[in-house]
Amino acid sequence: MARTVARVIVDALSELGVHQVFGVVGDALNPLTDAIRTTENLEWVGCRHEEAAAFAASAQSQLSGTLGVCMGTVGPGSVHLLNGLYDAAKSHTPVLAIAGQVPLAELGTDYFQEVDNDALFSDVAVFRATITSPDQLPQMLETAVRHALGRKGVAVLTVPGDLGERELTTNRPARFSLNPPLSRPEEAAVRRAAELLDRSERVTLLVGRGARAAREDVLALADRLAAPMVLTLKAKEGFEGDTNPFQIGQTGLIGNPAAASALQDADTLLLLGTDFPYRDWYPEGKTVIQVDTEPAHIGRRVPVDVGLVGDTGATVRDLLTHLTAVPAGTDGARDRSHLEKARERFEQWREGQARLADPAHDRGLLGRMRSSLDNRTHDIRPEALAAVVNRIADDDAVFTSDTGMATVWLSRFVDMRGERRLIGSYNLGSMANAMPHALGAQCLDRQRQVVAFCGDGGLSMLLGDLMTLKTHHLPVKLVVFDNRRLGMVKLEQEQAGLPEFGTVLDNPDFAAVATAMGIPGIRVTDPADLEKAVRRAFDTHGPVLLDVLTNPDEIAVPAKPTVEQGWGFAVAKVKEIVRSHGDDSTL
Repeated sequence: MARTVARVIVDALSELGVHQVFGVVGDALNPLTDAIRTTENLEWVGCRHEEAAAFAASAQSQLSGTLGVCMGTVGPGSVHLLNGLYDAAKSHTPVLAIAGQVPLAELGTDYFQEVDNDALFSDVAVFRATITSPDQLPQMLETAVRHALGRKGVAVLTVPGDLGERELTTNRPARFSLNPPLSRPEEAAVRRAAELLDRSERVTLLVGRGARAAREDVLALADRLAAPMVLTLKAKEGFEGDTNPFQIGQTGLIGNPAAASALQDADTLLLLGTDFPYRDWYPEGKTVIQVDTEPAHIGRRVPVDVGLVGDTGATVRDLLTHLTAVPAGTDGARDRSHLEKARERFEQWREGQARLADPAHDRGLLGRMRSSLDNRTHDIRPEALAAVVNRIADDDAVFTSDTGMATVWLSRFVDMRGERRLIGSYNLGSMANAMPHALGAQCLDRQRQVVAFCGDGGLSMLLGDLMTLKTHHLPVKLVVFDNRRLGMVKLEQEQAGLPEFGTVLDNPDFAAVATAMGIPGIRVTDPADLEKAVRRAFDTHGPVLLDVLTNPDEIAVPAKPTVEQGWGFAVAKVKEIVRSHGDDSTL
């Protein structure tokens, strides 16, 4: 029996193990959504905005390691997918987007809602094509999927409105045969890297997402080298927790002084599976060895002495076989003082952070003095909120976070212990991702706890898709850091010596909004009520929105604050005070 274009595509998605397709129905998608309606084990998740649909597909792909799928109909529907697809592309995760198009005969006539999809998605997609004949399937679909999975990126397949219901003249099933490659660097390069490491007195590892699958190998290497391990944000998952005696947290603006010092004090820096982009945070004058699967990543952030192109696990295992058991010039064991010093600094920093996160902190002498300067209205400290969520959340919870201050508090106060997972727009840096990422994550497993760290600006940007959580009974816990600000922008302005401008948000009562949408909403304004409210939210069946009024003047001190930043912040605060008294816009 002949099958239609829509049926071929939907059957192939089902055979690939796709369980949900996210999008907004209409026009050219109608044959496809009808095929989904009649397909067992494939669910259509109707969103309120296509951007949320693409974010959800991106999250599913990142969590599962397989294909995420979203759809947008003709013109604006496909345009709306773009930001979420950029999130997938920058996260190097496979997503297939099905985009609607005007009927074939109208292509190129500036028809109603006509958009050149192949041009629109040219920068974001590793593959893009428009189906112009039913008999291009299933081969064109196979090609799109292989590009997405093989190159870990976005593939866009455009389906004109009059093609979805047309039948193919042949009826062969789609075939997807993919075996992930395992690459290793040349042995000579490995030997050279091992020689440099053997001669090094103080080695520091900078470990990224690309090393997560090689956890035990990386831990063995850190032990052999007596090396502290600085983590990128994406490496929190997999390397954080008490079972890793080498990790010392993150560097960069969200990092800590121990990590910054460990990088600066090292004579050799070993990068494993990371393309950490912030050049200002790399130390100068160090021997640098980099391991990455992408040749183009070698040396593009920091000059590299030895580049090893290959799978992190395979490369680390090769390195371990070439490292000498006892480094030359030692008395039988590698000096571990560099590691011990870094770990001691890290623990001291963590203890200080724990004191800041204690809800009782502001009642003490130092806390009262601090509050008189930065929290006169006694709002809830965001550190305290993040720390309470960390204590209460399940050890296998999935966390998502909005870009900005919500990510800062998650990075510092939420441990990726146990089987916890972490998703965020950490490469694209988009606003509004936490809630739709959580939507996709919860669809994968409706029994697993999913916690979204939402900024108030991010949540309000795609607020309509709260209804998607409610409609599909997705029990996401939305934790809103409601500081009535675009907090990261405020901090950027003040560090540059500028008074805060354009960052104040006129927020509604988000808990009341959620309640009006049929989702339980809890609003917290008193620090004394914080832990009870968090426990109530997490104990409530189904989705919950926890709206916590947090201190808008909270400062996230970077790992190595500069004199210029401190002076800029002081100048900004003076300008803000003067402006608030005199309302002089020229200051």
